[in-house]
Amino acid sequence: MASSAGSKVLYELDGVFIHNNPESGGEQDSLISGCLRLLEKDGDIVVEYKPTEDNGRSAMLCAAKESSSVFEWGPIKGRSPGQRCVPGEGPQEGLDRQLSCETEWDMVHTVQFRKANCEGAFCRDPVEVPRRRPPCRAPQLEFSIGDLVSVRVKEEGWAYLVLTVRGLELPALHFHQGGSEDFLNSLGQHLQLTESATDASLLQVSVPSKALSRSVENLLDDATFGLISKFTHDPVTTTLGGFSKVTNYLYGAFHSPGTEILQHRPDAEVGHLDDIIPGLDINQQDEPGFEVITRMDLGERPAVRRGEPLGMDDWNQNMDPEGRMINVSYLRRAIFKGGMCHALRKEGWKFLLSYFPWDSTREERRSLTQRKTDEYFRMKLQWKSVSEEQEKRNSRLRDHRSLIEKDVNRTDRTNPFYEGADNPGLVLLHDILRTYCMYDFDLGYVQGMSDLLSPILFVMENEVDAFWCFVSFMDQMHQNFEEQMQGMKTQLAQLSTLLQLLDITFWNYLGNQDSGHLYFCFRWLLIRFKRELIFHDVLRLWEVIWTGLPCQNFHLLVCCAVLDSEKQKIMEEQYSFNEILKHVNELSMKLDIRVILQKAEAMCLQLKSCKDLPSPVMEILGFSNPGTPSSSRSQDRPDSPGPSASSENQQDFLDDLSPDGNNRHSGATARNVYRSAHVS
Repeated sequence: MASSAGSKVLYELDGVFIHNNPESGGEQDSLISGCLRLLEKDGDIVVEYKPTEDNGRSAMLCAAKESSSVFEWGPIKGRSPGQRCVPGEGPQEGLDRQLSCETEWDMVHTVQFRKANCEGAFCRDPVEVPRRRPPCRAPQLEFSIGDLVSVRVKEEGWAYLVLTVRGLELPALHFHQGGSEDFLNSLGQHLQLTESATDASLLQVSVPSKALSRSVENLLDDATFGLISKFTHDPVTTTLGGFSKVTNYLYGAFHSPGTEILQHRPDAEVGHLDDIIPGLDINQQDEPGFEVITRMDLGERPAVRRGEPLGMDDWNQNMDPEGRMINVSYLRRAIFKGGMCHALRKEGWKFLLSYFPWDSTREERRSLTQRKTDEYFRMKLQWKSVSEEQEKRNSRLRDHRSLIEKDVNRTDRTNPFYEGADNPGLVLLHDILRTYCMYDFDLGYVQGMSDLLSPILFVMENEVDAFWCFVSFMDQMHQNFEEQMQGMKTQLAQLSTLLQLLDITFWNYLGNQDSGHLYFCFRWLLIRFKRELIFHDVLRLWEVIWTGLPCQNFHLLVCCAVLDSEKQKIMEEQYSFNEILKHVNELSMKLDIRVILQKAEAMCLQLKSCKDLPSPVMEILGFSNPGTPSSSRSQDRPDSPGPSASSENQQDFLDDLSPDGNNRHSGATARNVYRSAHVS
């Protein structure tokens, strides 16, 4: 939008009303029409409301910095100090009563003002303020969004918003002609509005740290910086949206002659992911000024080979006459080593995702499918039978429908299964996600879930089977999408722990470049590399992970393998914060899944063969501690989202792949080295 008077208009809407006298008994409201704007002014984002000219001159509504005081005009002509404001004392008594006798707000029409205390509806005589009465004016609002605390959304035949600034409630803004949702969306681009857990009509403003944005502010152009800034407010939405397209960096411009490159940023400007995702705790120092770094001689990383995909013949040979799967351990290992041929996936994935029990017969699976089909369509009927009138009174259902429709229309549209207008695959994608909202009312739909469903529906080509396989996958991924994002917090901390052990030199380098919290891996973990790999490689990776082999949280070692493949270029080129981010994002669709899985498997064997492996690492990967019976260990850790095979299967698999004398290193020991945190 056009800029005016030194400010840039980000949003503008005419015909927004303030009801001048909403609480008077027996009197009709006076409507004040105005223009609502969102402005970029002097480096700040400002909300501005100005009455239209035909409302008369305006007065600015300003909040006092202390809730116990207001900026006050002097005694009104014809009224003694302390006298109660009574209706009927002049033609402007409605406006005067609202503006001059509020306990929190008053008119200001001069730079010479003093604070004045108000008790109830009585005002004490202020000192050193103008003695003339201001004329009747329509209220004008202006405040920085940094002062916004909450927004209450209400409906009264039309939507109206009640904004609270510094704990003070502003006059309601009535959107008689619509547009409230667009205004909230515009606000949401610059701050995070979160629905209150106890009041669905209340949107609360979260206050994330601006450190991450500041740390790259001088290295990015305006468009790219906007994406990074959005990431600090909403990592999920931004990561799945424009954040993946961060490719325009002005690195060359900053290396031009006479340009000073920022080599070190103060601690206050360093971006930390624990500010972005509250509660994240990575590598806290044990002692002031020191950090404990565990160094280990991990020995040589073994060479491993990947196998060929499991075919239909091998699968059928491991099924008894009644359809039970036999030698399940062999099947899991074969799938881990080479995946499945595509023709087998429609049946095999149902077992890997626990939709079908491995020991079920054909008849039992047929009966199960019938029951699940009936259950699915009962849930589908629930949302299909909701009328428009009902939906109008259910904001959560409306929000889910709107977000699902947006996401479905942009999910894998280049894939022939979903491309083109009026594609039946898109209809199925939409219907399954809407039905999942009926299955899991608490979670509903969160952006990114369509990415997890798309490959499953592509393989199953059946609405009911795809739904129940998706339910099983979401059971593993649920914590990634919960409001507190506990799954993401845990996985990022675990990934940092593994990388520190596997390659402490690279781990330290990332830390020195303000990238030690590995937030650039956020999307990898959130949707399991769905947007990093070509579509068919995603299928291969997921089925390998679903085997639960060769350890717990194998996907974290996949992340380590990708970083290990890129570390040489990153360190040799001395990539800085923004260059690391750019490089990682440009890896999308360029990764070789076979090489990555090979390296990740080798890392697992390398760690397993090491003596005295730190207990946190053993817990992350599910390795048994000496003397701990495998039966006492949880096979499905709640803090480690993902599939699991039995510990015995994992141990047998590792033993089979670890020939004596080659992959085991009896001399591998750990030692703690205390290094000053201040030494570079």
